[in-house]
Amino acid sequence: MAEPDGLNRSVRVRVRGIVQGVGFRPAVCRAARTLGLQGDVRNDGDGVLIHATGPAASVAALIAGLRRAPPPLARIASLDVSPLDVRPAAAGFSILDSTCGGAGSTATPDAATCAACAAEIADPADRRFRYPFPSCTACGPRFTILDAMPFDRARTTMARFPLCAACAAEYDDPADRRFHAEAIACPACGPPLAFGDRRGEAALQAAIALLAGGGILAVKGLGGYQLACDAADAAAVARLRERKRRATKPFAVMLRDLPAVRALCRVSAAKAALLASAVAPILLLLRRGGDGVAAGVAPGLDWLGVMLPTTPLHLLLLEPCAGRALLRSIG
Repeated sequence: MAEPDGLNRSVRVRVRGIVQGVGFRPAVCRAARTLGLQGDVRNDGDGVLIHATGPAASVAALIAGLRRAPPPLARIASLDVSPLDVRPAAAGFSILDSTCGGAGSTATPDAATCAACAAEIADPADRRFRYPFPSCTACGPRFTILDAMPFDRARTTMARFPLCAACAAEYDDPADRRFHAEAIACPACGPPLAFGDRRGEAALQAAIALLAGGGILAVKGLGGYQLACDAADAAAVARLRERKRRATKPFAVMLRDLPAVRALCRVSAAKAALLASAVAPILLLLRRGGDGVAAGVAPGLDWLGVMLPTTPLHLLLLEPCAGRALLRSIG
């Protein structure tokens, strides 16, 4: 039986599905604080566990909001609510340390760079300007960096990179989009870019020069390595085919943005939305013809496998190509 709106209600909410590494706890915490609820939320081996106490209408609003509009990357498999004895709670609503145990928890797959993180690396006034590895609760590596569940920084490969004061402040700020973003990083405290004996911007420029000179580059992206070359360079594409022992099977190409895709291929609104989504798939698109892609990329085919950048590093590598439709072939 539902409690009258004026009375307090205390509930235990168990959420299972893809609910770790998607900003679920920050979303719950922000919503609960806005509604004036007390309690806590944590990750554990079974998913996310919420305790909430407050006016019955506010508790109902929290639960309804989670069902109706979970964080964009979340996929709720089940959301079970059970009553608790109404009890005094600590003031406020907090995110607790995760606990292990259980087997029902699933972290989200890696997510392509969001617009906000892409804007940061392009902004000279931003402290992450031209940094190849920013992320937030809406994007970035998940499975790629995961060592164990529950999904917390301490159980990822990011554990070896202690947060600087600026990143720690973002991580602890409920109003920040990096509130409890476990892969948070910046040039001061995150992993550096490396290419041979070069680091940082020098490494990036060396890699760009290699690609522009017809070389083949191994790029560590989300989920593994990609072999990249200039897809307009017939000789580079032929060398890539030789090294991969792939005589005719088509390669996919990575383009910097949707305008570049539209210049080369026919793209419906639905396919454009899918290309630009967090999933960032490779789509088969009909070529317009005379597109400047080497014939060896997709021999004899009118269709081209196309994808957009999935990481800030890809965006930076493709930056010199923005004005002249230079592509990267991903094998």
